[in-house]
Amino acid sequence: MNKHYETLKVEVQGNTVWLTLNRPESLNALNLQLMTDLQNALNEIKREADLQVLVLSGEGKGFCSGGDIKAMLKMNGEEEFQHFMKIINDLSVTLYTMPKITVSAIHGAAAGLGLSLALSTDVIIAEEQSKLAMNFIGIGLVPDGGGHFFMQERLGTQKALHTIWRGDILNGHEAYSMGLIDKVTAEGRVKQEAEAFVQTINHSPVKAMMESKSILRASRKSQLEQVLEMEKEAQWKMRQTNDHIEGIQAFTEKRKPVFKGN
Repeated sequence: MNKHYETLKVEVQGNTVWLTLNRPESLNALNLQLMTDLQNALNEIKREADLQVLVLSGEGKGFCSGGDIKAMLKMNGEEEFQHFMKIINDLSVTLYTMPKITVSAIHGAAAGLGLSLALSTDVIIAEEQSKLAMNFIGIGLVPDGGGHFFMQERLGTQKALHTIWRGDILNGHEAYSMGLIDKVTAEGRVKQEAEAFVQTINHSPVKAMMESKSILRASRKSQLEQVLEMEKEAQWKMRQTNDHIEGIQAFTEKRKPVFKGN
């Protein structure tokens, strides 16, 4: 497969492909280029029968800080917004239904759309001082990338709702105790923990594991697609609100937002 992407590092080891988000200067914020590179790489991986495991991680100080705010501020009109959201939605469906065992190896921040991306994988391993947050509420938006669906799957409706409303920043232990992630590990050891998990998979009947995944994911795919469509519509509405404008201004000015509910 192609290993030369502008914003991704690709490494193949046996039956495992390691994908590393590679925009460290922005904490791997998801702009159009990174999302397009990631979608193209995922499409390639799907076609590679010899690849059975995918590990997703981030270069530099964190996993992924979420959607690129600077890119969003430059967005012109609904047509560009719809294109952006289509790529987000395609990424979520592709990762969720990927016919491989998928792992997110998190260090540092996994926030907003970055957390949605991680939640679309089968296994999430995070370092104990990671900062995991479904924090769209802080800029007057709703989760996208299937955030509502994935949070509901892992936490149940009521706990997912309250977690989204609060936008709490959770460390690895807090996220694990809630059931949001699958394993917490010491600082600086997430790659080693992911490697150990891959070794476990390599000594397991992986084809049977993937078949079970295929059955469970297929039964939920249409619901994920419905949620993604609702998120897209809601996100466009929220972008027109005064609270969102205030949230963005407060973010760029590095101050606490003053929301008024309109």
